[in-house]
Amino acid sequence: MSMVKWNTEKNNNALVPGFNDILENLFNDSFVADRMVSRVPAVNISETPEAYHIELAAPGLKKQDFKLSTERNLLTVSVEQRAENTETQKRYNKREFSYSSFVRSFTLPDTADDSRIEAVYNDGVLQIDVAKKEEAKMVSRQIEIK
Repeated sequence: MSMVKWNTEKNNNALVPGFNDILENLFNDSFVADRMVSRVPAVNISETPEAYHIELAAPGLKKQDFKLSTERNLLTVSVEQRAENTETQKRYNKREFSYSSFVRSFTLPDTADDSRIEAVYNDGVLQIDVAKKEEAKMVSRQIEIK
């Protein structure tokens, strides 16, 4: 019986040489990768003495696409968008539908007043303002040194 040394330098975990390369090429292909990446919009969160501010980058949507809800101390922003091409005068060899959705949830602090939440969608950015409770607003005063 002759012994053949297994080449493990390139593919450490490969059972069949080249198998990892095939999978890597498949999943790095832009056609496949675009459909596998979850598209959750980026968020900026800031605080002022009066409120918390959430900015959600979601270009290409309409304000009707958004659904905001609160339950207990959880603020949920969701979008479900469907687009369907219903042109009937052509014969199609290929017809694509577009469907996208996302859900983003934020835990509101105890100082937030969930009855006073306002949202505005403008230029691709959803701006949500969550007012603070009166007792939680930062009070600043000058302290005299004696």
